[in-house]
This record gives sequence, C-alpha cells and structure tokens, in this order.
Amino acid sequence: MTVAWGQGVSTQNAAAAPRSSDSGRPFVASFSNIASESGLTKRFTSGHETSKRFIIEANGSGVAMVDYDNDGRLDLFMVNGSRLDGFKGVAAPTNHLFRNSGGKLFEDVTKKAGLEQAGWGNGVAAGDIDNDGWTDLYVTYWGPNLLYRNRGDGTFEEIGVKSGTAGPAREWSSGATFIDYDRDGRLDLLVTSYLEFDPATTPLPGKSPNCEWKGMPVLCGPRGLPYGRVRLYHNLGNLQFEEVTARSGIGGLKGIYAFTPIAADLNGDGWTDLYIACDTTPSILLRNNQDGTFTDIGAEAGVAFSEHGFEQAGMGVGVGDFDQDGRLDLIKTNFSGDYPNLYRNSGDWVFEDVVIRAGLAVNPQYVAWGIGMADLDNDGLSDILQVNGHVYPEIDTASARSQESYRNPRLVYRNLGDGRFEDVSSKAGPGIAERQSSRGAAFGDIDNDGDIDVLVMNMGEAPSLLRNDLPPGSGHWVQVRLEGTRSNRSAIGAIVTIESGGRREMRTLLSQSSYISQNDLRLHFGLGKGDRIDRLRVTWPNGQTEDFRGAVVDTILHLVEGSGEARRQSSKR
Repeated sequence: MTVAWGQGVSTQNAAAAPRSSDSGRPFVASFSNIASESGLTKRFTSGHETSKRFIIEANGSGVAMVDYDNDGRLDLFMVNGSRLDGFKGVAAPTNHLFRNSGGKLFEDVTKKAGLEQAGWGNGVAAGDIDNDGWTDLYVTYWGPNLLYRNRGDGTFEEIGVKSGTAGPAREWSSGATFIDYDRDGRLDLLVTSYLEFDPATTPLPGKSPNCEWKGMPVLCGPRGLPYGRVRLYHNLGNLQFEEVTARSGIGGLKGIYAFTPIAADLNGDGWTDLYIACDTTPSILLRNNQDGTFTDIGAEAGVAFSEHGFEQAGMGVGVGDFDQDGRLDLIKTNFSGDYPNLYRNSGDWVFEDVVIRAGLAVNPQYVAWGIGMADLDNDGLSDILQVNGHVYPEIDTASARSQESYRNPRLVYRNLGDGRFEDVSSKAGPGIAERQSSRGAAFGDIDNDGDIDVLVMNMGEAPSLLRNDLPPGSGHWVQVRLEGTRSNRSAIGAIVTIESGGRREMRTLLSQSSYISQNDLRLHFGLGKGDRIDRLRVTWPNGQTEDFRGAVVDTILHLVEGSGEARRQSSKR
C-alpha cells in the first residue's frame, strides 16, 4: 500500500521479495571502473553536494556513447549541471566531449568541438538530423535547449533557435528522443519537460507535506509543483523543424512529470511508437496512429501504473526482448520502496508486469535511474544492469531515521533463459560494487572487443567507465551498424533480428533510453555457442523488411539499406 507520510514522490512500502536459490552457474562478465586511468576526471555538478534546497539539484543528468568523428571508436559526451547561486568568480562547469584515442585513453576535445556550454543541462539524444552521415546531438536544459549540428570536421554548430527546437526560455526540459514518426526519412524530435520550476515560488525544504521524507525536511516536489509537458517537432528538412504538438494529439497530455522517452515499434506494425517514464504520475504509451497523430493507451495497455494500479516514480527505461518471443518488452526504474516494472509484451497492446515472477523485486531499497537490457556475458540472453542513487544527501546524516544511503552500488541481473533473472551483482566485478549516487548510464562497446561497457553519471563526482572484461571464449557475438538510405540515415527505429545456434534475438535501434542518456547506435548481439548466423533480418524505420547475406560472427557488420549484403567494418581499438 502507499506510504502515509507526507512526501513529494510516489512510492510504495514494498518489502524485498524472496530470493530464489543460487543457480550455481558462473557469471563471467566482470566490470572495472577505468575512468581515472582513461582521463575521465571531470566532475559532474548538480547543485550543492551535501544538501539540496530544490528539486532541480537532485535529478542529475545523462551521458552518451557516440562516434561523432566516424573513426569507428565510441566517443563519450557528458551533460553537466550548475548551481543556482553561481560559482563566485570561478568558471562555471560545462558539458564535456571526450574523443576515444584507442587503448582505453580519451582526450577532452570539448572546446575544440565547440561544445563548451555552461548551464543547467539534463538529457542528451543523438541522431543524424540532415542525413549527411554525421551524428548530431540534442541537449536539454532548464532554459533553451541546444541542437548541435555535426559539421563533419570535428566541430559542431549550435542551431537550436535557428532550427525551431530550442523551446521556451524558462522550460525545464528533461528527456528527448529522435523519431521518424511519419516515415518520411527525416528524424523528428520529441522533448519532455519535467515540471515548471521557479526558485522564487518553490517552497524550501520542510515547508509543506510534500517537502518531507520519512519525517525529514527535504527538497519539495515533484508533487505539489506545476506539471511538465511533452512537445513534438516535425523535421521539415533544411535544418528546420515545426512544432506539431497540438495537431499530433500529444498536446492533450496533461498532469505529468515526464522523464525518459523511448521511441520503438512496440506492436510490430512498422510504425514507431513512444513510451515515456513519468515521475509520480501515470507513465505514457503513445500509439502511432499512422496519420501523424498519437493516442495515449498506457492505462489500457498496462504500462501506466504498477501491477496493483498505483502511480510510480518512473525514471529510466530499457527495451529488449528478454524472453525471445519476437516482441519488444520494457523495463522501467522507480523510486526506493518500490519495484521496477518488467512489462512483458504479450502482443495486441497488452503488457503484463512480471517483475516479481522474473525475480527482479529483490532490491526495492534503492532509488533506481539508468538501466539497460543488454547481453552482458554474450550467452545469447538479455541481462539487466541498473544504476542507483538517492536524491536526498541529507539521509546520510539522519541514519537514526533512515536505513537508506545517498550512495548505492549498481545491480546486475543475469537472464536465466526461463523468464527469470538472478541477482549476480556480487559476482560482476568491483565496478558494480562501487557506491555512488548515480543517474544517467549509457551502454556500448568502447574498445570494440565484442562486449558491452557502461558509462555512468555520478552526482558530484567524476563519471564511472565500467569496462567489461569478458574472458576469451565466453561466447560469440556480432555488432551491427545500420545505415538508412530510404529511411533516416541513422536508421533510428529499425529492428534487427538474428537467428543463430537455435536462438532468435531481437533488438531495436533507439535514440534516447536508460535515464535521459544515449546508447551506442550500433546494436550488440551475444550469440553464445552460435558460431554462424543463419538469418539476419532488418525491419527498417519505413516498415520495409530486408534480409542480409554474408553475415559472420565476432565482428562489426555494416548494413546499408537496400544492399542486401552484410559488410565487415574494421574495428579500431
């Protein structure tokens, strides 16, 4: 049941579900934090570190893994925040772009690239908005948002206002995702805003029932503060966008605190839909009506509330086919005292929350943020990695009243292949055991060695770069880089299905996911013992399906729409 004390977030007094006995299977993925030795020492700023007066100081920011210079190696982009009272003569912190130099080294090229922007940044999404072959970046802010067009020479041009995507001057935008919702071959843009924030009118900690946590005075919100909204921009070409929020039907969404949106074809009809994790209000599932409009069917589909019908404090979203039935499932993170949601897609717009049955209800003590559904050990099954961190640093000085802590370890759940997961966090390496108050997380292969690594945003600290050290022979793999020709060039919204070794794996190419973060635009498949690919099929964002010949394992493949041939791509390390 819902807790009775005054508070500004939606949560349940959920106890940890019983754990199943250990399967006894070895878990070979092991994560080490190599951020410091890789040159990633810049700290994230988000208000004051030991106390938070306002909610804008608590939510943190996203991160991205993106190959901005097309050299075949993943670079890292990190969104930074600010402080309401300034920096007293010291230069304000900025976002950071680190170029992958190979050999686990990264070079800070922020200034050279033209990305040295201070301000209260939040989320990041990536996609090729003008189909010129270079990945562009959209960064959300409390204030005007920024659209960075990649010039292709290592630098970016900011065109937010000029393109019509900057948004209102004082809106607090949180998430964003590129999506070709009308299948015209150009990437459109959806932007979520969390709430209307004004420090002049927002109560201080403890000043109302929505400003307490278990009897402690804490920052106020989101409950009790003015709601956010969602905006949709249609790409007109020539770097121009038109806001179509009202005529798309999205303008009818009211009473929401919106965080992370994901754009994926959730019913397999060839048209990209939208799911939005919302904090303390019902989450949203926008069905694409194939005519330029959307309808929210979240409640009917079973993904707006918990399995018991309660509102939840949703933060991040992961997408994947965890049970290999050919349908995309969803996992959503929530506040402490609550379980995540594992929404199993049963088809025909019916989702079932199977979190307890799946064994994922064993750690409700953490505030959960970034999450990914990825094959971490290359056994051919999608595992789950989740990062955590409380929003109230004050709880560390109030241990008599709270058993929670501000800094938390990460969690790893291994897919057992029968619809269940087991918590293998204690077996997953020192990078998982580290305690931080984390927010955004991005998933991708930073060293092109065939396994999934993770970049993590830590409040008030440097990032964590969790390198996955799979031992040789752990399992075969393949990574797929898609290039649209008739579809948008980034191929965002495409679905790839691979059959190998008697298994069928399915992944979709997302813009934003996790918690307001951007994963590698290459799709990674673990193949286990499968040493050949029997079928590789792509459903492109325009709805057309294409099979590719010549696919081999243990390499990166480049698939160009209409070519029918899978080409090996050289992989620099």
